[in-house]
Amino acid sequence: MRVCLITPAPPGSRSGNRVTAIRWTRILRALGHRVAVREEYRDDRCDLLVALHARRSFSSAARYRDRHPGGPLVVVLTGTDLYGDLDTDPLAQQALEMASRLVLLQPLGIAQLPAHLHDKARVIYQSATPPPGARAPRAGTFDVCVLAHLRPVKDPLRAARAARMLPASSRIRIVHLGAALSPEMEREALAEQADNPRYRWLGERPRWRALRILAGSRLLVLSSRTEGGANALSEAIASGVPVLASRIPGSMGILGAEYPGYFPVEDTGALAELLRRAETDAAFYRALAEGCERVRPLVDPARERLAWDELLRELCAVSCASGTIS
Repeated sequence: MRVCLITPAPPGSRSGNRVTAIRWTRILRALGHRVAVREEYRDDRCDLLVALHARRSFSSAARYRDRHPGGPLVVVLTGTDLYGDLDTDPLAQQALEMASRLVLLQPLGIAQLPAHLHDKARVIYQSATPPPGARAPRAGTFDVCVLAHLRPVKDPLRAARAARMLPASSRIRIVHLGAALSPEMEREALAEQADNPRYRWLGERPRWRALRILAGSRLLVLSSRTEGGANALSEAIASGVPVLASRIPGSMGILGAEYPGYFPVEDTGALAELLRRAETDAAFYRALAEGCERVRPLVDPARERLAWDELLRELCAVSCASGTIS
């Protein structure tokens, strides 16, 4: 099949949408399909359109549907879609109705969809592989990684603020990687770093470097207010790094309801207590590690590849039967 993959993230971006688009391009090409990645659909010849983000890719989905009324259209739902736009934005709602299939990155997202769209939904967990070369954690510190661009939905300074509440004896150091997406958030991160000896903001780094820093950390903190299914979470699980996460469906749909490392959204004190326990309570840290290890099969690249293969075969069977794909 000729696949056109639409992502709102431009070439060179290190945003989650672009990371996902690049990985899916590799998967689809490995499955024997021809793939073109675009920011917007411009009448490319294709047998299938995959649109990442219902609202931001609406114009591409609508243009494709207008020119190919019976053509297969996959709309991939992000956290912004599921936990924001679907309730209020008519364009995002229309994108769901136009789609042949809806891809979600974790199963709890299905509850956000109108009941009549549940049959369209397919769950494809985001896969990850650990970086090559084992890296042991630093001996003198208890490094906690934050992989998040500085934007409000990520609540990216929550771990730094929680670290301020730890006892003087704590060896915890917050190592934060991610670009500042506004001057205001850059100033906020720099001010936090200047005033908080436990916090280091490294800015945006090459992906390989960020993953090596993650793999050499003792924990990942994922403090987002919403997520569709974060790449950073899959990357931590694949690298064997335990996670402390805000209690949101985007993380619970991957880690499971019983995972012991959740804290309420924006609750600095609760996160500080989890950080303290992870550093000082070996049994608690082991429970976090075991919880992540249990779900590691979900982020296996072979599983993601099989899920895409099954979805495209399903769409091809329907389209070939109707004559949309010859």
